[in-house]
Amino acid sequence: MSDTPAYVPPKVWTWNKENGGRFAAINRPIAGPTQDKPLQIGKHPLQLYSLGTPNGVKVTIMLEELLALGHAGAEYDAWLINIGAGDQFGSGFVDANPNSKIPALVDHSGETPIRIFESGAILMHLAEKFGAFLPTEPAARAECLSWLFWQMGSAPFLGGGFGHFYAYAPVKIEYAIDRYAMEVKRQMDVLDRRLAETTYVAGEDYTIADMAIWPWYGGMAKGVLYEAGEFLSVQDYKHVQRWADLLAERPAVKRGRMVNRVFGEPSSQLPERHDASDFELRTADKLNPAT
Repeated sequence: MSDTPAYVPPKVWTWNKENGGRFAAINRPIAGPTQDKPLQIGKHPLQLYSLGTPNGVKVTIMLEELLALGHAGAEYDAWLINIGAGDQFGSGFVDANPNSKIPALVDHSGETPIRIFESGAILMHLAEKFGAFLPTEPAARAECLSWLFWQMGSAPFLGGGFGHFYAYAPVKIEYAIDRYAMEVKRQMDVLDRRLAETTYVAGEDYTIADMAIWPWYGGMAKGVLYEAGEFLSVQDYKHVQRWADLLAERPAVKRGRMVNRVFGEPSSQLPERHDASDFELRTADKLNPAT
């Protein structure tokens, strides 16, 4: 790996939009909307605005799992937010999430719409709303929420840290890659040791903790994220591998992975989801058979 010359920070940092690498067109040091663009609203009380990244997949898996349990009130419209095109800076989306990150959910089931942003908060909202996938017994609930928040605090090291410097940064910085690779492997070991003790992350029951952790750490275990499986020797985490395969076989997980997806095989892409039949009728290969 090549390294960069010694860098001496200036006394006052200034933004150089030409120095942002792959995401220079959308990254900026300020918040707020850049365009007037209201959000679309579909026929269901739950309106999801997202993209099929690991953070987005958490929520679509939860919604599909709720529907699989028979919770008809969990029917939802999923609208694509193309972060590469800057959709997250539209005025409507910023109203739903002032942090301009996917996913955002607006719950219209009550008298006043409720906005929920941050994927962990959305999972908790849905779990409490429908009484599913979050234990009510105090010790079990505490264990589940501890692992949920472990993921929320740990994944930025995996994504914004390791993923950025390993896969996306315009130059390869040995120190940065080594620092974040070490932390990701430590986290994988934390998870592997836990899963040596239990079937699922929070215990013997499948919960929102699994739904939150699997898109990131299951994806890393199977070598999907950043194509870094060999680099990180992910095959060594055998208990994570077992758990990742277990969740991948769930029908609701398979459906959740497809929603708001605009990459990969066209048959696995469902850019928008408004009805259960969309999985059969409106995947990318059905809408654009020539591709």
